[in-house]
Amino acid sequence: MVLAAGLGTRMRPLTDTRPKPLVEVDGRALVDHVLDRVAAAGIPRAIVNVHHHADLLEAHLKARAGAPDILVSDERGLLLETGGGVRKALPLIGDTPFLAINSDTIWIEGARPNLVRLMEQFDPERMDALLLLASAAHSIGYDGLGDFQMDKLGRLERRGERTIAPFVYAGAAILKPELFEGTPEGAFSLNRVFDRAAAAERLFGLRLDGIWMHVGTPDAIALAEEAIERSSD
Repeated sequence: MVLAAGLGTRMRPLTDTRPKPLVEVDGRALVDHVLDRVAAAGIPRAIVNVHHHADLLEAHLKARAGAPDILVSDERGLLLETGGGVRKALPLIGDTPFLAINSDTIWIEGARPNLVRLMEQFDPERMDALLLLASAAHSIGYDGLGDFQMDKLGRLERRGERTIAPFVYAGAAILKPELFEGTPEGAFSLNRVFDRAAAAERLFGLRLDGIWMHVGTPDAIALAEEAIERSSD
């Protein structure tokens, strides 16, 4: 499930005329960076939700060649946020654990592809959700306080109020569809299901191998491109 329906307000003025997933970094649209990662991980099908400048994004997806096969989940009528968007697409997703990934998340890989590592690490006996996490201190373009603490088993807890956490959610997770049982129709955040998994002590994390880049504003594009160029030297 590729989450691509957001308004991208912090990326204005670029997103006044296009959806954020079509903003280019290093000569490619953000959504293509993500779909290339999905294809490289051997995932054959991607469901992409659309809302903001939906026609432009749909046309771009139709013109894309190669894997993965793409289905569109149409949210033109109502923006459903991350959790609501996944809930709406569950009939397309099915009843087995699946990857949910933000269409604007981008990173420089380490020794092994991170999506492959994430899928290999997911243990449905112990986990309802496995989140890919980046270092809050060493990511490009991120200046927040972090999202999670992680224990030695990989289990996650939310950052406490007025504290700093070492890990930030890197925009990719393996989720069980059961997490969405009883969730409301309409808009809600994926944080709701993350918190549900955490309350059951079944929310886990995997540290990203490589460098995560938070491309949240137009200024962050240059920082990401500089990091990509350095990594290819």
